[in-house]
Parts: sequence; structure tokens; C-alpha cells
Amino acid sequence: MTGMQALIEALRAQLGDRVSTTDAVRDHHSHAESWHDPARPDAVVFPLSTDEVAAVARLCHAHRVPMIPFGMGSGMEGHVNAVRGGVSIDTTRMTRLLRLSTDDLDVTVEAGLTRKGLEQHLRNTGLMFPIDPGADATLGGMAATRASGTTAVRYGTMRDNVLGLTVVLADGRVIRTGTRARKSSSGYDLTRLFVGSEGTLGIITEVTLRLFGRPEAVATAMCPFPSLEAAAQTVIQTIQLGIPVARIEIIDAVQLAIVNRFSKTAYPEVPTLFFEFHGTSRASVDEQAEAVQELAREHGATACAWTATPEDRARLWQARHDVYYATVASRPGARALTTDVCVPISQLAPCIVETQADADASGLVAPLVGHAGDGNFHLILMLDPGDAAEVARVAAFTERLVHRALRMGGTCSGEHGVGLGKMKYLKAEHGEALDVMRTIKQALDPDDLMNPGKMLPDPSVP
Repeated sequence: MTGMQALIEALRAQLGDRVSTTDAVRDHHSHAESWHDPARPDAVVFPLSTDEVAAVARLCHAHRVPMIPFGMGSGMEGHVNAVRGGVSIDTTRMTRLLRLSTDDLDVTVEAGLTRKGLEQHLRNTGLMFPIDPGADATLGGMAATRASGTTAVRYGTMRDNVLGLTVVLADGRVIRTGTRARKSSSGYDLTRLFVGSEGTLGIITEVTLRLFGRPEAVATAMCPFPSLEAAAQTVIQTIQLGIPVARIEIIDAVQLAIVNRFSKTAYPEVPTLFFEFHGTSRASVDEQAEAVQELAREHGATACAWTATPEDRARLWQARHDVYYATVASRPGARALTTDVCVPISQLAPCIVETQADADASGLVAPLVGHAGDGNFHLILMLDPGDAAEVARVAAFTERLVHRALRMGGTCSGEHGVGLGKMKYLKAEHGEALDVMRTIKQALDPDDLMNPGKMLPDPSVP
């Protein structure tokens, strides 16, 4: 019996039929939404509790077998691909809400509960968890990738809204980080260390989250602009004036045309900003909306459309969330390479304009959508993997995009994370701090069993 066979038998003794080695299950866990080549795990396990995850980790550690945490598989940078084989640990059956405090505005959930699942639990409480990355991702996965989304401009990212974690380490030890207190000056901030670690330091099994009161009044606006520069200047002034807008999304003309075809909408196919305003009263929302509308007019916006009905708001934001699937459908048979960067707000317009000029010069269709309020934008490029010339053009374009963002004081990824796709840029972005990251990884996972081959580039590769 090989070492892997022995491990699988030991896992089955622990979890029974919640261990799978079938080709279909392994294939499903070999990739997420990214363009990276799939890589199958040797086995997939479906634990039901932190104790079971710890038991799996102890067995994998004893056999020196890699562990790859898996949630809903919505990642964009190859986070879940089992590039060195091993065991995929699927947390999607760990969906309990463990504790809810409406007085303290916090909740503790198992890592496999999705954001929409949490919304169902909160529906009649007057509370909400606002982080919305688009996909119905698991909350553990959102913490592991430091997710954000359309509402980050007002409510922050997962980094700002995770109060504490339960984490299983590579050797099976279980630690709990943080407290439910709103601040602490005690010890190292291990919660922030694990948030965004992409499963390379430990497996998140429970998450304590900050909640917010549900706004009494909400309004949404769509403002078309004569240019992306004009739209970006409106965003900059909105932020500088401190208008508490809840969402500011930017969509270019190419992306909006694709959305119209897919979602059967009829938005003007020009650079457009989508706004959402939250307030304690209709008057407060109207005040915010009027201030932004005045700024938009100063920058050439025409015919801003406003709505406050839940149905119209849902329709607008659903069209925004469908941009990935709309773009995939726009070129059947091709694969989607989705990438993102984030720059200081003042550099958003220059970065977008340079990027679009680069795409045109490269002969690429690069539809753009972004969270304009925090300087983060995404491109979805459709490519034929069998066309070596096109693949090379896209690779060169995305590399120039990242170095452009870094030159402007930004980051290689504002929200998709590092995974496989962005590792080679970590040295340029972090410099000597990358060695400190490697030191932390070595201390917590000396055998490199936790999601190996991700996040930290091989130091021997220039």
C-alpha cells in the first residue's frame, strides 16, 4: 500500500463516505473560475466541524501530504488548484450559524456558510453583512482571500470586518484569534495575518464578523459620462467631499455593450458610473444623491437615472454582477482571463486610460468594470488557449498592467488575490518584506503542506 493509499484509508476511518477519490469529484476540486490549468487533488474530504478538519490535518501532516482548502470555487487566481496533489478539504458542509448577537452587532459562523446563506439568517433582524464580492462565496473563503466587492467604499473589506477566526494549523492544532471586543492592544494581530493568507498558513473553520444596521432608505443611480476621465474625476471629488456613498461602480462602453446583450438591458453604451446611497431616512439619501448628481453634471454627465424601488435596484446590480458571465458568453469556446489591479484614487483615470490605449494597440478586447470608489478595476479578456500568439499578447498586456499599477503606487491585486497568477509580482510590490512573509510561512508550515505553490514565489526563481 502506498503512502497516499494509507492516508486515504485513514481518512475513511475518520469520515466514512465523506472521502471521495472519484474522477468527477476530484475534477470539480481541481480548479475554480480562473484560467489556470486544472490540477486534481488525490482525494477530497467533506468535514462537518473544526474537530474533523483538525483530524484531517493531523493525518495529512503525519503522511506529509498537501492540504488545499476549498469553498465554493469562485476564485480567479488558481487558489484551489492542487498543483502538488494532496487532499482538498471542502468546507461547504460546515454551514452552521454558531452565535448571533444583535446587541453587539456580530455573528460567528462556520466557514462554509455563504454570504447569501448568512443574509437569510439575518433577514428579520434588521442587521446585514454588507461585503458583496458578487459570487455567493463562502465566508471562510472570503476571509482567506481578503475579499471585498461593490460596497467596500463605505463598509470596508473582509480585513476590516473580521473580528476573529478559528484556524486549523498544518499540524492539526486549533487556534482562535481575536475577540468580540471592538478593539484590542493585546498581542500580535493574528486575525489580520490569516485574513488574506489564501490557505497557505492554516484552514479557516469559523469566522466572527462585524454586522451593520440595515439602512432605512436606499437609492441607486446610473450616470453616463462623455469619457472615463470625466467619470473618474466625479469619483475623486465624491470621495474628497466625504459623501457617504455605499457603492460607486465604473463600467466602460465595451463592457456595458456586453452586459446589454446578455442581460437584455438598454443602458447607454458609454462610460458609466453606478451609485448606491444608504441612509437613515429618505431625506438623507436624497441629499447624498443630489450632491453627487451636481458633481456628475459638472463633469458632463447627462440623464442620470435614479431609482429607489427594490426591484429596480436588484435588476441594476444583478446586471453588474453578471459581467463575468456576460463576457464569457460574448465569445463562445474561448476562456476568460480575469485580472484586477488597484491604485490610489487620484491615479484611477490615468491608469484606466493607459490600460485602454494599451489594449487597443495590442489588438485586444478588454472590457473594464471596477469599484471606482477604492481605485480597484477588473478586466475580463477572452482568449483562445490554442492560439499561442493571442495567449502571448494577453500575457504581455496583463504584465504591463500590473507594472503600471505598481508604478502609480498601487498593488497587483485589489481583490482577486495572489494564488498562482500574481506570485511573480510579489517581489516588485513588497521588496524585502517578502522574505519576512516566507519566514512566517516557514514557522507555521515548515513542511509546506498548506496550499503549497501559492502566494509566495520560489526564491530561487528570479
